[in-house]
Amino acid sequence: MLNDWIFSNSQTLMFILISTIGIFISVVILTRLFGKRSFSKMSSFDFACTIAMGSIIASTLLTKSVSLIEGVFGLLSIYTLQGITAYLRQFKVFKSLVDNNPLLLMDGENILWDNMKKAKVTEDDLKAKLREANVIKISQVKAVIFETTGDIAVLHNDQENMSVDSWILEGVNRS
Repeated sequence: MLNDWIFSNSQTLMFILISTIGIFISVVILTRLFGKRSFSKMSSFDFACTIAMGSIIASTLLTKSVSLIEGVFGLLSIYTLQGITAYLRQFKVFKSLVDNNPLLLMDGENILWDNMKKAKVTEDDLKAKLREANVIKISQVKAVIFETTGDIAVLHNDQENMSVDSWILEGVNRS
């Protein structure tokens, strides 16, 4: 039993090699056809697609219960769903169903504590992001946004009279 767990036979290794080559070629072709967004983390749906693709790839490569054709079909299905969803996002009703809205965490120097609580972002998380963005004075902060991807964007500038263009903050929830 321990021997089976550590070692393998040549037939199994050949199966994995052929599946790996087939899946690799399929991923390259499908990514070229459907675009790099397939591996982005722009929304929760994109994230879910990336996880599903990883699961399909792993299942196809490491189990005999999923054939290469089944794995490629599964990948094609996920890519197609993601392509359809990307197209349908241009319609506000559909966009609101699949995408989260960004949330304002700081408006200038003011920390929006209720929004921090909604986003489950701690004060230490916020400080770390400010340091990461090379903010050395709180007066440099114009806005901090919890993006739909889970990333935190820090908009800052040394010029006190400069404000953030309203277009950049369009769609960001303030409360």
